[in-house]
Order: sequence, then structure tokens, then C-alpha cells
Amino acid sequence: MMKIGLLHPGAMGAAVGAAAAAGGHRVRWASVGRATATLERAQRAPLEDVGDLTELAADCELVLSICPPSAAAELASQAVAAGFAGVYVECNAVSPARTLAIRDITDKAGLAFVDGGIVGGPPWVHPNGARPATCLYLSGPRPAEVAGCFTGSPLAAIVVDEQVGSASALKMAYAARTKGVVALWRRCWGWRNGTAFVSCSNSAGEKN
Repeated sequence: MMKIGLLHPGAMGAAVGAAAAAGGHRVRWASVGRATATLERAQRAPLEDVGDLTELAADCELVLSICPPSAAAELASQAVAAGFAGVYVECNAVSPARTLAIRDITDKAGLAFVDGGIVGGPPWVHPNGARPATCLYLSGPRPAEVAGCFTGSPLAAIVVDEQVGSASALKMAYAARTKGVVALWRRCWGWRNGTAFVSCSNSAGEKN
């Protein structure tokens, strides 16, 4: 059983934390400064509240960073400043270049760094027992160790390779593909202000 720190239990983070707990691990979070909605999500998971980030850093062997992408680098700096010395898993939707920049922050403190990319929605098990099709892709020097935290859980953890940046690149490719499909659908159906009208015939008549 591993002690895992979660930063932070947002809509996705709480579900990932619950998945790690379902895998038999103790998942902690730091409630200081967090909103009531975050507290409610943490209680649903359920996660263990250790108070502040310093306590979490001292108590946990592995930290999962799941936050708004714009806050990812600052969160890594905060974890380092709090004295965390274990495995730092960067799970946010950031580019490979930003992932490498965040790794540089943790490298200076001697942390082990794993690149993670989440594809799919929050991995809650449906009331009817159906499991979500959510994957956590992992790359870097110790991805198998992180993947093992989710064995038997609703979240499929998949090792890509040992190259930091591979998992975040895969996440970006998936996002680009998804957005491309949506853009094509809107083009075909002329989605405008919530009202769809067929424009395919007009498009077909356009000259290249």
C-alpha cells in the first residue's frame, strides 16, 4: 500500500484519487485554502485530509498533480517548496515542452518525475456497475510504479515509454483529433447559435 498525495481533488482529480484508493492505497489531500466544493468532492472519494501541503509532502511517497493547466508549474514549485521528496506525477493537459519545463523544477529538488496524460472523463464507476473508458498514459523513468497504483481500479493506467514528454504528446494528439472531429461536424451541419441547419450541399458545390 502506497501513500499518495492528490493536488487537487477537482472534478477529475477526485475521481482519479478515488481510483487509486480503490486500488488499495491511502490517498491524501490538503484542505487548507480549498473551496467547499473541493471538500465535498474529497469526501465523496473519500480522501484523507492532512491539512496543509507541508504535511502532505512529508507524509506521501507519490504526488499526483491534477489541476488547471495554467497552474501546473506553480503547483510543482509549491510541492518542492513544501519539501516533497518522492515521485511527482504531472497529469495535466500541458504540452511536452511545458512538461519538460515542469520536470526541470522538480529535478532541481531531486524528485523523480513521471509524465502523465489523462484521456477520457472522470473515472467514476457508473451506478449500474459500468466502468468508464478513461486512461492515464504514463512515461518517464518510473511509469510502471505509478501504473501499479491503479491496478484493479476503474482507471486504466498505461505505460507508454521511458521518455518524459511522450504521455503529454499523446494527450495533445488525442485532444487535437477530438477537436478536429467536432470542427468537421460543425462545418457539415452549420452549427450556429445552438441551431443546426444542413449546409453540406452548399459545401459540396464550392469550387476548389
